[in-house]
Formats: sequence, C-alpha cells, structure tokens
Amino acid sequence: MSRTVHCKKYDKELPGLPLPPYPGPKGQEIYETVSKQAWQEWQTQQTMLINEKQLNLMDSESREYLQVEMDKFFNNESHDTAEGWVPSEE
Repeated sequence: MSRTVHCKKYDKELPGLPLPPYPGPKGQEIYETVSKQAWQEWQTQQTMLINEKQLNLMDSESREYLQVEMDKFFNNESHDTAEGWVPSEE
C-alpha cells in the first residue's frame, strides 16, 4: 500500500511521493504535504515555464523564480503559465 498525504493543493488525502523530490527542508515539506498527482502536474507546468521563458537553471534567479511559482501552484494562488496555454476541461 502506498503512503498518503493530505495534499495542500487538493485539500484531501492522496497518494504521496515515494521520496522527497530534492534534499533539504523544502524537499521534506513537499514530501509531507504534496501528493504524487500534484507533483507530476507541477513537473509539467515547470517544463512549460522553462521552455516558454527560456530559463537557464544554472542561473540562481531562474531557480528562485521557479521556486516562487511552485509555491503559488501548490497553494492554489495565481501563478504564471505558458502563453496561450489553456487547462484541459476534466
């Protein structure tokens, strides 16, 4: 049986990540409060932002920008999206 977390994005119990997505306190926070589904959705969103805005992940400002957008995404706040992108109707 997979572990579950109370996902802050969806405000319900959902399957969690198998491991923290990266080291440190932020990785642990995500591991404890973000579902596998929400993390996968963020990965798609992040890829679109990196491509659309031509971000260089070696640049600290680009990484900080993604961190801020990730926090907004998981907290259901208004966040940047790729231009012309329309979320699917589910």
